[in-house]
Amino acid sequence: MDNNDILRRIRYTFDFKDEQMIEIFGLADKTVNRSMVSDWLKREDEETYEELEDLELAIFLNGFIALRRGKREGPSPAPEKILSNNAILRKLKIALELKTEDIQDIFTGIDKKISVHEISAFLRNPKQSQFRHCNDQYLRNFMTGIQQKYRPKINE
Repeated sequence: MDNNDILRRIRYTFDFKDEQMIEIFGLADKTVNRSMVSDWLKREDEETYEELEDLELAIFLNGFIALRRGKREGPSPAPEKILSNNAILRKLKIALELKTEDIQDIFTGIDKKISVHEISAFLRNPKQSQFRHCNDQYLRNFMTGIQQKYRPKINE
């Protein structure tokens, strides 16, 4: 998955407006304007599309954590310059205050089976022997499950 797609999915799932997106970046001490956000949210074939770098997505996810859980005391955490699918999964887990069983339930909700051990392997430190890389398909399925769980239902 590319960074722009992840940003678009989070925006859609939580129904964020442009002002809220700018505010989320601000919570992680990054100043952006409406034009930047708009260009990141566009499709690749649109003329003013701008690719979202790993650092910018890491800043957004740090701001998302601050929005959902509150800003922690002291300096803001340093955003990663290189962001893996594992780091994205971990940041979303933190922001949404999910336990391993909650993540498993999200996968089950979209008819995908995943064991607690697999999830644990995705969340481990890369230096540990049990660490496993989170492939795009797992992250895509997780984002789909989050969308089903958190997207406001229109008919309810």
